Amino acid sequence: MTPPDALPSLRQAFAAVLWRDLRIVARHRGDAVTTLIFFVMVASLFPLAIGAEPNVLRNIGPGVLWVAALLASLLSLPRLFAADHADGTLEQLLLKPHPLSALALAKVIAHWLTTGVPLALMAPLLGLQYGLDRATIGVLVFSLLLGTPALSLIGATASALTLGLRGGGVLTALLVLPLNAPILIFGAGAVAAQAGGIDPMAQLSLLGAILALGLALLPWALAQALRIACE
Repeated sequence: MTPPDALPSLRQAFAAVLWRDLRIVARHRGDAVTTLIFFVMVASLFPLAIGAEPNVLRNIGPGVLWVAALLASLLSLPRLFAADHADGTLEQLLLKPHPLSALALAKVIAHWLTTGVPLALMAPLLGLQYGLDRATIGVLVFSLLLGTPALSLIGATASALTLGLRGGGVLTALLVLPLNAPILIFGAGAVAAQAGGIDPMAQLSLLGAILALGLALLPWALAQALRIACE
């Protein structure tokens, strides 16, 4: 039996899970790149289909970019726990003496760093296609940095609930899309408000509140879902 003094601390275990997932993504860069390419393609097709009318593009830009980010985030969810479930890594996490909610949160943060952050960094270039000014692009990036962690938390919980089921990807989408509607509304609303000369702090504050509530509740729900999946 391992002496208690030899066990890693919660901080060390959290960092180990986080860095492990980041290394896995680094070895399989194609998955992360596919998500980013999907985001760029969806956001770029609308100007081609609708035309180059500047006022129209400015009006639809916030909504299109947020919908594209939501769909791109959804694209990466089926791979979040599938490999760990197949090779027994999830069972090993259950056996650790640390709270499963904290270790699962580390996996969610790794997903956000490799999915949400690249989407936010790519958004300014796509915002230029829609004629958004510098201040509006700044709000777009900030809203994505606030909203995409919540997307990852909700998506991870839904992915864990459908883990191992046939057609799990479709079920995950059906669970995630309605729950993500408030994030989409407030995120796109903040950008649209800034574009219209209105203070976007109300929508950004609501996004921050959703993220805070998600951080408080969803890691526990995610841990319970993973325990059910491993039974």
